[in-house]
Amino acid sequence: MTTREGLAGVNAPPVDDHELWALAQRGDRDAFTVLYHRHADAVWNHAYRLTASPTTAEDVLAATFLTAWRRRANVRFVAESARPWLLAVAGNEARTEGRSRARFRRLTHRVGPAPDVADHADSVVTSLDDRRRLHRVLAAIAELPATQREAVALCMVAELSQTDAAQALGIPEATLRSRISRARARLRTLLPEEVR
Repeated sequence: MTTREGLAGVNAPPVDDHELWALAQRGDRDAFTVLYHRHADAVWNHAYRLTASPTTAEDVLAATFLTAWRRRANVRFVAESARPWLLAVAGNEARTEGRSRARFRRLTHRVGPAPDVADHADSVVTSLDDRRRLHRVLAAIAELPATQREAVALCMVAELSQTDAAQALGIPEATLRSRISRARARLRTLLPEEVR
């Protein structure tokens, strides 16, 4: 039986992420495709929560799996699932995308405004109350120290278990809980109406 038949078999038990990753490391695109379909929604949701933009979330999703494919030979994730590692990569990609957008905004500010071209999508986005609220939360999270930001992104935003998040970050679970506790206290002062 080929790998393709084993992965596509109707009555075959689900293959775990470690087995799929091992097959992908040997160049098996079908195994990598299964990993993609298994985790793409979670990665997109995480990217959307971090960027507040569906288009940017799509870019982050693509960049995350491109990075995963390129680095597949060197990565050994420690959790039961590839998801914590993929979410950590997505967080890095979202930060990179944010820096690129900031550079673009600085450039357009120096060059001056574009000719009188109204973007209907921008006016709709700015009118949505939920979007503004999300931006306030993301801005408050951005003010946290990097270690707390990572813990918040994985546990509070992506809703990973503390065990998986600690493994993804390579820290003890007690350290992760401490970072989340300090982050919650800081977020309560910045966003008293949002954090309970």
